[in-house]
Amino acid sequence: MTFHLLGRLTKIAVAVTVAGFTTIASPAMADDTVTVFAAASLKNALDAANAEWTKESAKQTTVSYAASSALAKQIESGAPADLFISADLAWMDYVAEKKLIKDDTRSNLLGNRIVLVAPKDGAKTVEIKEGFDLAGLVGDGKLAMGAVDSVPAGKYGKAALEKLGVWASVEGKVAGAESVRAALALVSRGEAPYGIVYQTDAAADPGVAVVGTFPEESHPPIIYPVAILSESKNADAAAYLEFLKSDKAAAFFTQQGFTLLK
Repeated sequence: MTFHLLGRLTKIAVAVTVAGFTTIASPAMADDTVTVFAAASLKNALDAANAEWTKESAKQTTVSYAASSALAKQIESGAPADLFISADLAWMDYVAEKKLIKDDTRSNLLGNRIVLVAPKDGAKTVEIKEGFDLAGLVGDGKLAMGAVDSVPAGKYGKAALEKLGVWASVEGKVAGAESVRAALALVSRGEAPYGIVYQTDAAADPGVAVVGTFPEESHPPIIYPVAILSESKNADAAAYLEFLKSDKAAAFFTQQGFTLLK
C-alpha cells in the first residue's frame, strides 16, 4: 500500500511540473548551472544562445519559459532562480518593488514588435490603421491574444487596439491565452482565424503568416528587461548576464527578429 501511494504521489508531482510548462530548479542545483526564468517569446532565441554559452563555458543553463506574469509570481513565492527576463517593464518593476532583484544588474536587453497573424494557408494582408474592421475579419471566430490583464503581449495588443479605436468591437471575441506562445498555437492549429503575437513568435512558427504589423506609436514600447535575482548565490550568473549582452548572443536574438537595446 505504501509503495503504491508513493508511486502515485510521484506521478502527480511530475504531472504538475510538466503541466506548468516550467522547470523549477532545486536550491541544491549544481554550481555550474545557471537557472533562468524567461518570457515564453524568448524560447527559440534563448535556447540557441544558451547552447553557445554551454559550448564556450562548459556551464549549463536551466530555463523556465512562461508568461512574465506567471514567472514574476513564482519568483515572489520563492521559486529559486538566478535571472529573470521579462517581456515588459511592468513585471520587472513588480519584482523590483519587492526587493527580489539586484537593482544594479538590471538593464533593458531587447525590443520587439506586435503583429497580426493568420493561418498560413489563404492568409491575406490586412492594413492595420485607425478604425480598421478587425471584428469583421474575425467574424464568428476568436481573436487569439495573451491574457490582456496579465500577459505582456496581451497588454500591448489591447493598448494598440484601444489606440486604433477597435477594442470595443472585438473585446467579446478575444480568446485570452496563458502566454503569447499559447495564443500563437491557437492560430497555427486553425482554432482562431487571427491572433496578436510578437513578430519573433510569428517567425518561429511556419504554420502562421504575418498579415499586418501594428504601428509602433499605437502601444507602449516593447522592452525586455533582465536582472539577477536577489537570492541568487551563483557565481556564474554575472558572467551569463554579460554573455547575453555580447555580440555572440546578439546574433541569436536578431536572427529571431528582436532588436538590441543594450
